[in-house]
Amino acid sequence: MAEAGYDYVIVGGGSAGCVMAARLTEDPAVRVLLLEAGGRDNHPLIHMPVGFAKMTAGPHTWGFNTVPQAHANNREIPYAQARVIGGGSSINAEVFTRGHPSDYDRWAEAEGCEGWSFEEIRKYFIRSEGNTVLSGEWHGTEGGLGVSNIPDPQPMTRAFVQSCQELGIPYTPDFNGANQAGCGFYQTTTKRYRRCSAAVGFLRPVMDRENLTVETGCQVLRIEFVGNRAHGVEYARGGDPRRVRAESEVIVTSGAIGTPKLMMLSGVGPADHLREHGIDVVQDLPGVGSNLNDHFGIDIVAELKHHDSLDKYNKWHWAALAGIEYLAFKSGPITSNVVEGGAFWYSGDGLQVPDLQFHFLAGAGAEAGVPSVPRGSSGVTLNSYTARPKARGTVRLRSSDPGAAPLIDPNFLGHPDDLKTSVEGVKISREIFAQASLAKHIRRVHFPDDSVKSQADLEAYARQFGRTSYHPTCTCKMGVDEMAVVDPQCRVRGLDGIRICDSSIMPSLIGSNTNAPTIMIAEKASDLVRGNR
Repeated sequence: MAEAGYDYVIVGGGSAGCVMAARLTEDPAVRVLLLEAGGRDNHPLIHMPVGFAKMTAGPHTWGFNTVPQAHANNREIPYAQARVIGGGSSINAEVFTRGHPSDYDRWAEAEGCEGWSFEEIRKYFIRSEGNTVLSGEWHGTEGGLGVSNIPDPQPMTRAFVQSCQELGIPYTPDFNGANQAGCGFYQTTTKRYRRCSAAVGFLRPVMDRENLTVETGCQVLRIEFVGNRAHGVEYARGGDPRRVRAESEVIVTSGAIGTPKLMMLSGVGPADHLREHGIDVVQDLPGVGSNLNDHFGIDIVAELKHHDSLDKYNKWHWAALAGIEYLAFKSGPITSNVVEGGAFWYSGDGLQVPDLQFHFLAGAGAEAGVPSVPRGSSGVTLNSYTARPKARGTVRLRSSDPGAAPLIDPNFLGHPDDLKTSVEGVKISREIFAQASLAKHIRRVHFPDDSVKSQADLEAYARQFGRTSYHPTCTCKMGVDEMAVVDPQCRVRGLDGIRICDSSIMPSLIGSNTNAPTIMIAEKASDLVRGNR
């Protein structure tokens, strides 16, 4: 196999990888290769905001399922992970939130991540953000990540926000400003009525740089080490094995599932587990693949009296009209991300920071595995989750075959506090649906139905209907303790020439959606790689 050489080899073309490639190639003397297992983002639904509803399963995902979840009725839960350039930012619901400032202060003060407090990382959020509406000390306007308001929220989304206020949850105009708590309309990672993924916002504008090479359809098989130094990577493209040398560093940005899998295939991880699969141990790091932390979302679903949600467009003639409106005027239902409204609120009294997040979907059964309403009718969905779950899970190898899916165990509801808080979220969701502004549109709440009444009933409902909210993190966590995989400079402990710079390094899950924080991590990491502080 011929061996090419670059200064930096970036493994994974998701949100973090796109940002790293764009930033590192700002220096024309630096040669960068970005490798992505998936294909190009040329499917039209990727770029239509409403297309999210069709992206949670299919060829742009890996098709993963969890192992049977011990605390969720032993269900194997679909676990969507993107397999396309742009990663999760190309298939997600485009919701733009970044967590509470206390999340990052916890990283810095309690979890050994010096330099990662909110005041220290705020500049990276602002640098990455291209907000078309908001500005000031909380928002940036010139960054690659386009952020916009939903042009015309659906009537049911407006009714949801009104119902929240009727319940006593105040309206907030900005979930990423000085006060997160409240209800409102999400800003979305869209620009000019199209999705603004990391591939669109960061990578595409720099594709003509002579010092950047992007290869898609590349399955990285392992990172090659000489002693304790990363020398390069071995990968396959079109069935052909290839090697590439990294003169400076290998930068792993394959996400919270792909990154620990690749590290373990390369001999970096829990030594006993690696030996079990016949893999030579390069570095015994027990934290690789441990500490998996994800949001467990629980949906309630209601049937509407009339066709007042996006489900109306499941009929071909309405879909055709929506397509014509979008093509002609860049308006109408296709500009919706489906998940238009939401809230951050408290499961009980005395809490300083909201511990629940809600997502309102102006449709029913929009995502793979979510219950729907009777065929031919329209519905709405309200999802809630515990913002900072205490349960931790694992990612482990199924075998030493790089083509084998990993064993993913988020251990959903594995801590009793997670179940307790999650049930409170379902209770509040029901109360929101019962308020006048929404109740007047609802024919019947199907999930949970009227038979679900007691605390035990609600707990059983949570175990049966909860699912991933697509926010896996923390599987190669940053810190200074014995389970830390990288230090606060994103360098892998005990090894040279390799960093991990994606959502897997979060020491704990932040209480919101994770795409903007992942981009922030890459922004800061790019400065660390370049020696900027």
